[in-house]
Amino acid sequence: MSKGLTRLVRPLATTALAALALFLACGGDGKGPEAPTGARFSGELADSLVRRLVSFGPRVPGTAAHADALAWMTDYLRERADVVEQRPFTHVTQVGDTLALTNVWAQFNTQAGQRILVTGHWDTRPVAEMEADPSNRDRPIPGANDGGSSAAVVLALADVLAAETPAIGVDLLLTDGEDWGHDPVTFSTFIPDMLLGARQFAANEGATYRPLFGILVDLVGEDGAEFPQEANSVQLAPEVVSRVWEAAADLGYGEVFSDRVGRPVTDDHLLLNQAGIRTIDIIDFDYPYWHTLEDTPDKLSARTLQMVGDVLLEVIRRQGGLE
Repeated sequence: MSKGLTRLVRPLATTALAALALFLACGGDGKGPEAPTGARFSGELADSLVRRLVSFGPRVPGTAAHADALAWMTDYLRERADVVEQRPFTHVTQVGDTLALTNVWAQFNTQAGQRILVTGHWDTRPVAEMEADPSNRDRPIPGANDGGSSAAVVLALADVLAAETPAIGVDLLLTDGEDWGHDPVTFSTFIPDMLLGARQFAANEGATYRPLFGILVDLVGEDGAEFPQEANSVQLAPEVVSRVWEAAADLGYGEVFSDRVGRPVTDDHLLLNQAGIRTIDIIDFDYPYWHTLEDTPDKLSARTLQMVGDVLLEVIRRQGGLE
């Protein structure tokens, strides 16, 4: 997830184990309201998926860790979704490097005309430019919250959608190259080299793909997170913001999904909105370990991941999405 100067901007072995994880994570702990019906999102499962992603190493394009994580995520989704596609593309950066990148696309209930998009990025930043020690700033970040949490929520959501057939179409998009852009000498941000997966998707699908709305998740795992209403989302898709934050309030998560309007953030949803896909961003940008080597799984909370997943499922259910 990028912060521009203007600020605008353990895999589970079997299905039975997945069901066990859902049961253990969500049964009767009194920490949150029950879902209306059916399967529950598992914050514990999402937390384990973050740890699995981080275990590959920094998911920087062009590395073995990036390729291994891509293969694992694709296999995970293929065991659950109706349709799964790797969508590879290349990007030539401002300094002339050619990046090999891949978005991952998954669909549930492909016959449904009305659809909802849930998206998040899975790659990690190749430099830790926010490190206090300048000698560490050229090292890649682990990306537990920044990239790991968003991908894990999307993957864990697939478990519930596989368990309960959605009556409405649900599409999952994991974008690559979101966090690449940087000057390799000064580490300053190159916005044209960021948000690459969303740019690719918008350029290729934006003219014809029209879900009812989209929800982007980014930096959604921090222990003690707060999710204000991101300012660009309020401006570009206020009705989607209202739908999501009302669901959160009704679930008892109003203190975490705050009614206050937060700062504007440059993120994937801007590219999607430009393409006519009305999309909002669920993001906690006040994360002290952003773009540092300390962005590790111990900074995250299964409870936070649980709340985000619960809200996504509630929005889908209210749209007539699970039966």
